[in-house]
Amino acid sequence: MHKISTLKQIITQSLLTLIGLFVLLPIWGMIRLAFDGSLKGRPTEFRFFPKEWSLTAFLQVLDRPYQSVEFSVLLKNSLIVSFGAALLAIVLGISLAYAFARFRFPARKQGLFAILLTAFLPPVAFMTPLYILLSILQIRTTLFALVLVYASFALPFCIWNMRAAFQAIPKEIEEAAFLDGAGDFQTFLNITFPLALPSIAISGLIAFLMAYSEFAIGWLFVDKADNVTLAMSIYAIVQSQYSGGAQPWSYLGSLVIIISIPVIIVFLIFQYTLLERMLFGSAE
Repeated sequence: MHKISTLKQIITQSLLTLIGLFVLLPIWGMIRLAFDGSLKGRPTEFRFFPKEWSLTAFLQVLDRPYQSVEFSVLLKNSLIVSFGAALLAIVLGISLAYAFARFRFPARKQGLFAILLTAFLPPVAFMTPLYILLSILQIRTTLFALVLVYASFALPFCIWNMRAAFQAIPKEIEEAAFLDGAGDFQTFLNITFPLALPSIAISGLIAFLMAYSEFAIGWLFVDKADNVTLAMSIYAIVQSQYSGGAQPWSYLGSLVIIISIPVIIVFLIFQYTLLERMLFGSAE
């Protein structure tokens, strides 16, 4: 076994400690803000621990964090939009990714390049055409419009990621299923889909996170408080603080902690399954 010198160990551990602090300090800063009951506005001094431990901010946020809208409504909107965008991106992405991976048709390379190009464009470039299109369809102010918008942002990544997974699956496995009498859909559902499931799940998680955390573009399509998501409410609190709002910054810290809980739960549920499949493949 190769041994690392003492100097290299010290340097490595020091760099890892700095990286850990870089990641953990902002998280601790939000936790400190959330539990500090002494804050009446923005913090004016540096403190590592709260001056006065309190749960008041959490209780207020869990009641009505944004104007008169209840927290349950904001959470419901966020979950509907996030899961809807992830599901739509996966369904559309699977069909396109499989077609690009398995079939040969005119303008195939040009289509892949066009999809890749859209992934590099900033989302703000699509705001005007999406606004016009959704207004013509008369669905711009609905949650379904947010689902379509966020799914369109996630589609390029989903297509390229799942296409690579389908290409990594040998064609001989599918051909063997065809010889055994399986149809196209049955072969995809029972053979190809389970083998590509880790990449499909990762694509779904990325689409979910994009829709769950986005707030800037959503304000362009939402015109009612009942359609606001949790991420948008955080932005509203920040804007209120900088414009002289009366809410303390502990509201912001508590809402950030609460909004992160669904994401943590999703990762805890799927991390073992995803890691097992990525390392060992499908054992079925």
